[in-house]
Amino acid sequence: MNPVPPPESATPVYFDTATAAPLHPVARQALLAALTDGWADPAKLYTQARRARQLLDAARAATADILRVRPDELSFTASGTTAAHAAVLGGLAGRRRAGSTLVHSAIEHSAVLHAAQRHVAAGGSAVSVPVDRLGRIDPAAWSAAVSAPGVAYAALISASHEVGTVQPVTAAARACADVGVPLYVDAAQSLGRVPVPEGWSVLSASAHKWGGPPGVGLLVVRKGTRWLSPYPEDEREAGRTPGVLNLPAIVAAAAALRAVSADAVAEAARLSTLVDRIRATVAATVPDVEVVGDPIDRLPHLVTFSCLYVDGEALLHALDRRGFAVSSGSSCTSSTLEPSHVLAAMGVLSHGNVRISLHRESTAAEVDRFLAELPTVVADLRAEAGVVGL
Repeated sequence: MNPVPPPESATPVYFDTATAAPLHPVARQALLAALTDGWADPAKLYTQARRARQLLDAARAATADILRVRPDELSFTASGTTAAHAAVLGGLAGRRRAGSTLVHSAIEHSAVLHAAQRHVAAGGSAVSVPVDRLGRIDPAAWSAAVSAPGVAYAALISASHEVGTVQPVTAAARACADVGVPLYVDAAQSLGRVPVPEGWSVLSASAHKWGGPPGVGLLVVRKGTRWLSPYPEDEREAGRTPGVLNLPAIVAAAAALRAVSADAVAEAARLSTLVDRIRATVAATVPDVEVVGDPIDRLPHLVTFSCLYVDGEALLHALDRRGFAVSSGSSCTSSTLEPSHVLAAMGVLSHGNVRISLHRESTAAEVDRFLAELPTVVADLRAEAGVVGL
């Protein structure tokens, strides 16, 4: 039996940019052009390879310029997850003589936490710094953690991928610098949207978060930082990441990053207004709802709320049937059906969790349609569950 399709009026609306942004038109154009000129191995010496090398060098230079780093500090990887793993494990390997403890926030991306688990399994240790109900670390607690004996390395996400709260990276970096501990920053959600913070030693990001194609990550290791690749020795990308690069995708990723960075201030203002509307309207129209994350010091495009007495998976499917693509709970661990570790660390409501993340094509009309339909969707699910009279 075929499922009932949504009404014709239910034009699909994509509100899950925090997982993957739609491919930027500039990236599409660059990708097609690079498929013609960038298929050869840039490490070789013949004509086609030299053309590929020119494309790679240009993409690296343009990306490094946006990050305000040297081109030789930047390496491309096969994904943001690969970059995060290398950032954590390589930073710890490079600091083996200094200690074996990794300090990280309780709300790091699962890629960072999985790398931390690998480190602990190999005999190291990890210290998790808690966050408050807004999802922000306490700088004093962070400073105390990185100052402890045996700390080799620290990791702090630039802004929460689940609730949007921006972390005090500059203060955290200053605390790390005071005790000589390198700081790794996961900038996957913030790069191309808000300015890159200062003071870090290692940084990673992921192209499909800003409108580039999937399969491109960034790994930046600043000069003077002790870092050893966790992979077998390879001559590519300064030995930081092995294997042949997807050059057409890298060219497209750099083009998209240039485009979104140029529009970042105006786009942040536009999307922040829409997110403010979502935050206010959801709180006013849906009973027993908690809008989570910092209402002010946050990413401009992302908002998360939780509805009591509603199953998150059921809510996601109900919204999907009405044409809304959203996330519920942790976008990277939802298949486990476990509560979000980020919401748990914050101590906030995790029932019926919905994350909305907007993009350059999101409109006020789409947001208004979502806000108009959400109360009915939630009420219907609660009625099905026998919860009435709210």
